[in-house]
Amino acid sequence: MSRVADVHSAAERGAPSTRAARAASGYPSNRTSHAERIGEPGAVIRHGHDGLEMVNLRWGFEPLEPTGRPGAALRSEGRSFPTNRCLVPASEVYLPFDGRRYRVSLVDGDWFYFAGIWRPASRTWPASYAVLTIAAGEDVRPLRERQNAVILRKDRTAWLEGGDEGLLRPLPKGTFRVERADSDPRQGHLI
Repeated sequence: MSRVADVHSAAERGAPSTRAARAASGYPSNRTSHAERIGEPGAVIRHGHDGLEMVNLRWGFEPLEPTGRPGAALRSEGRSFPTNRCLVPASEVYLPFDGRRYRVSLVDGDWFYFAGIWRPASRTWPASYAVLTIAAGEDVRPLRERQNAVILRKDRTAWLEGGDEGLLRPLPKGTFRVERADSDPRQGHLI
């Protein structure tokens, strides 16, 4: 199995990142996890010094104002992201709308990723990431005007290698299953 496949396979299993990668992330956790809230650490796949790695980074860039909120999502339109790309592993996302919660997942049940970019730690902020957003596709548009940019598993290498910016686009109608979520089965950690 190639190094790329190893890291992506680990992400799909929710495997922990390497000890060195965990130390570099600024979070001593022995497992990668999904960030439930802005400001929490969350698992991302990125290029590191020794190739691809899965690490925990803080979700949200340093605020521009001292009392501002971290920048957790960035509009992708009209911008290019040639470096510091990352993937945020996901199997579903919950969206609030009209007092209810909706679960959005791929119709085929497969894993996917959110397109992201990351920044190294500064003197005042740990290494962090933000998710890129696009205009909502037809499946999500009834719930909101914008959505996170989704990268399918088949396109993950193209995104990480700095390839096609055309990946930052809505996916075709019928790609996602949108259903009312009466319960929230999310787990706190991927492992």
